[in-house]
Amino acid sequence: MKFVSENIIDDVIEELEELPEGQYEQKMEAFAEAQPVLFAWLFSEHFDLLNEDEKGYLQYLALIAWNSIVKVNGVLEAVSEDQIGEAEEKNYEILEHTEGKKFRDRLDPFFESTDQEDLIAFAEEAVLEDEDDPESLVTKEGREPIFIALKTMIDALGEL
Repeated sequence: MKFVSENIIDDVIEELEELPEGQYEQKMEAFAEAQPVLFAWLFSEHFDLLNEDEKGYLQYLALIAWNSIVKVNGVLEAVSEDQIGEAEEKNYEILEHTEGKKFRDRLDPFFESTDQEDLIAFAEEAVLEDEDDPESLVTKEGREPIFIALKTMIDALGEL
């Protein structure tokens, strides 16, 4: 997969923010059609421990990541359940073997083994944006599954 830069990610965010509501739904439908297994996984009971706001946020972040990847690489093959499972397992293994008191420090190893630093930084920023704010959209418990989901998605799409 070709490198997806921060500029591309910012452009996609801007485009999505400017869309009329109906067109946002069309973007989600296009994502679902292009990546049915990935989309179903993001909407599965796998993420039941997230609250409703976090689930919606994860889906929004996934849409940004997917649109950014497609913008640079064109339409990709649909990922399989096995690809998602393998990538997710590998990412949880990395996280389990990291040391650090702060969640941010535990994410450092994810930057060492990727050629998509800007997409990983986007995922990191998204879950840690308001980390010291008790009213933050992403709860302390939600950080890990949201980050791992985005990293897993990036890895699975990167294998194609």
